Amino acid sequence: MELPILMTRSSWKGYEEQFKKNAETFKSQGVLHGVFGDIDLEPHREWVERVCGESGLTAHEPLWQASRRELVREFIEAGFKAIIVVVDTDRMPAGFLGREIEDGLIGELEAIDVDACGENGEFHTFVYDGPLFKEPVRFQTGSIFEIDNHSVLPIITENEMEVVR
Repeated sequence: MELPILMTRSSWKGYEEQFKKNAETFKSQGVLHGVFGDIDLEPHREWVERVCGESGLTAHEPLWQASRRELVREFIEAGFKAIIVVVDTDRMPAGFLGREIEDGLIGELEAIDVDACGENGEFHTFVYDGPLFKEPVRFQTGSIFEIDNHSVLPIITENEMEVVR
């Protein structure tokens, strides 16, 4: 999309504060709207609207109340590429880490009672390519680690690889 990417790190404890700092950065650049991917979890929507409102941004939720299964299919059919990078091991096996989001995976997830979108926090993804991307994000995966009840597959982007070299 030829837009700058702002990447920051945060703990869960400091997430809201970091979000607001990032919002200030965006506002200083003339950005007044934020687009979020919540589907139907009302507490998430309330949080986004509250924090954006406090930060002077307008929140938009274009996926709100859409069919989860159809959203994943639309994502795949549009040509987006993503892998699973975090799993809640109380809800699903760590063996799903690194798996590509594709049609066959939807059935596997539903068979173990996991939402196809991970809307309930079962898993998180890293989207690295798609029709809005100028080029795929070049990345490597790091060594899996555990934090609380989550298994995490770190993503190392090309820019981070250059720093490490």
